[in-house]
Amino acid sequence: MEIRDFCSKPFDLFNRGWALVTAGNEESFNTMTVSWGSMGTLWNKPIITVYVKPIRYTSEFLKREEFFTVSTYGNECKKALALLGDKSGRDCDKVSESGLTPLFLENGVTFEEAQCTFVCKKIYAAPFIAELVPEFAHEKYYTDEEEHIVFIGEVTEIIGGEKK
Repeated sequence: MEIRDFCSKPFDLFNRGWALVTAGNEESFNTMTVSWGSMGTLWNKPIITVYVKPIRYTSEFLKREEFFTVSTYGNECKKALALLGDKSGRDCDKVSESGLTPLFLENGVTFEEAQCTFVCKKIYAAPFIAELVPEFAHEKYYTDEEEHIVFIGEVTEIIGGEKK
């Protein structure tokens, strides 16, 4: 994603562009596609928020790890991102199947194909409170599963940002 696109289409970053959230290290990590997220400031820090259901394998890594990454990709990676959103790392080596190349950082994991990676230090995590979720959302997203967990990370590093 070019900086120009990021500035003119900030709401497309997650919803239309998709992204990967990844947590772990070289020994063990997991990643998944996220289409719900936000960027902003909280407590005078630049932050990224992602929303992950507790049944997702990646949520175990996000709960355990101090850092996570959020990375963006071009359209040429859509098939890989779809696979990473559909399959579980519990059941297969979905990263190998995706064809993406892991890139191990000092504080997290991203992929060589990423256009932009945000390294985030987790500063908050909590589940949505069912009673406070609006009825329309509860009926649409939570009839069979628990509510999402909110993970907020302080952006400590940005890698890339130029079009590849």
